[in-house]
Formats: sequence, C-alpha cells, structure tokens
Amino acid sequence: MAQDSYLVGLIGSGIGPSLSPALHEREADRQGLRYLYRLIDIDTLGVAPDAVGDLVRAARDLGFDGLNITHPCKQLVIEHLDGLDPQAEALGAVNTVVFEDGRATGYNTDVTGFAASFARGLPDAPLERVVQLGAGGAGAAVAHAMLTLGAGHVTVVDPLPDRSADLAASLNRHFGAGRAGAAGPERLAALVGGADGVVHATPTGMAAHPGLPFGAGLLRPGLWVAEVVYRPLETELLRAARGVGCATLSGGGMAVFQAADAFRLFTGREPDSARMLVDLGELAGAGVFG
Repeated sequence: MAQDSYLVGLIGSGIGPSLSPALHEREADRQGLRYLYRLIDIDTLGVAPDAVGDLVRAARDLGFDGLNITHPCKQLVIEHLDGLDPQAEALGAVNTVVFEDGRATGYNTDVTGFAASFARGLPDAPLERVVQLGAGGAGAAVAHAMLTLGAGHVTVVDPLPDRSADLAASLNRHFGAGRAGAAGPERLAALVGGADGVVHATPTGMAAHPGLPFGAGLLRPGLWVAEVVYRPLETELLRAARGVGCATLSGGGMAVFQAADAFRLFTGREPDSARMLVDLGELAGAGVFG
C-alpha cells in the first residue's frame, strides 16, 4: 500500500545551508504528501564522520524512510549498509539510503544528477581532455558521469595520492584502460593548460569552506568549468571563470536532479524535476542555468 507520510534526513558536515529539505518538501507538497526532511549535522552533534553508522542505525530504528548522505560520509557509510545498488557499489560511494523491511540499501544519485545537469547546461562542451579536482565521494560520482557522457580522458587530481590512484584504477576497470589517470596538485597548472574543461568536486567554495580551489590565473577563455558546490550557487571559482570568458555550470542542476532521483527512491513517485529547478532558483535567488 502506498504511503502518504515520509520521514527522511540528511547526514553530513556543515549542512545548515542545505536546500535539500526545501526541495524535497516543496515537491512532496505538490504531490499531496506529508513529508518531513531533517538535517543531521555531525558538526552540530559533535561527532566524528565515522559515527555515520550509528546515525544510520538510529534513523532506521526511529522509523525514518530514508536518508541522504553527503560530505564527508559518502564512502564511510557503505560498511554500515545491508546492500548496495550496482552503481553505488561500482562507485564506492553512497548518497542515498533507503530503509525497507528492516534493511538499509545504498544508492548513488549523484552520477545521474550530474550527468543530467551537464547535458542540459553544457551540451556542446568538448570532452576530449577533462581535469577533475577531488577524488572523494562526489568526485567518484562525477568522474563516472563524465566518462558516461563520453569524455575521452579524465585526470583526477587530489592531494591524497592513494585516493586519486584508486579512483583512476576503478574508472579504468569500469570504462576501459586508458580512460582515466591520477595526478597530484603540483601538476595541476600543466594539466589545466592542456584541458578542454575542469570539473571541481571538492568542498572548497561552500559556505563553510570559502575560497578558490586553485589560482584564477589558470583560467582562460575556451575552458569550461563545472562546479559541484551549489551553496552558494555562484562560487568564487565560477565568478572568476565567467570573468575570463569560460563557459560555466553551477552545482545547482546536479543538486536538483540528484534530489529528484532520491525523492523517487524514497517515495516511488515521479518528481517534477523541471518544477524543482524553478524551486532551486527561487530558494537560491538565481537561475540554475543562467
């Protein structure tokens, strides 16, 4: 029997500015559902990221229908789940957990969310050589999305060499040898200089982590720049990129499309993603796609 009442939440660090509650609750209101979306901020609770397992168990015991998971818990949560969707398993990262029949199953809607946003916002972008900053949970999803969209080669840059190497190896297993590589930040200038575009998949630029992920001097006309951060919708990176004539993509589209996919998993109902894009624009005070 279909439910008409849902309790869901978001686990992560520094998530106070998140628009996920409003996005989910507005769509639920349009569909006539009672829907409560709660923030479970590990900073506010004063617990470490590895407490995510305890929080997931508590949410299940308290009757939650599901959870979204964000930085820095997308990879840590996996060992605490009963099962994984194949895409989440291939990624090694989970951003959505569904509770059903006492089981916690992990999914990843970041891949489909970013792919849908990129296809809409940068439909004609050249994809032969892509540089990606960040090999964490969001980075894994975005790299998969870029290769799914047809990127020729993705170089993953991360200050933790094991993390970037592991992601590149996983991508090559999944998409074929030679599709991905790993590099340290010391090679960033040379890599960006020869790239068609840059994907930024670290927390830098978020409300709690202001700043630029790399020097603005590396930006040039003809380079496209795609952002994962969506609060603020215009990060310092996007502002600098637009200032020199780069085509840009905000993180807003990814936020909407991954939320729509999560809403579908939680409720079994089809969300109106076009209306949710309008919602995000209203909530953020700016259009998602310009």
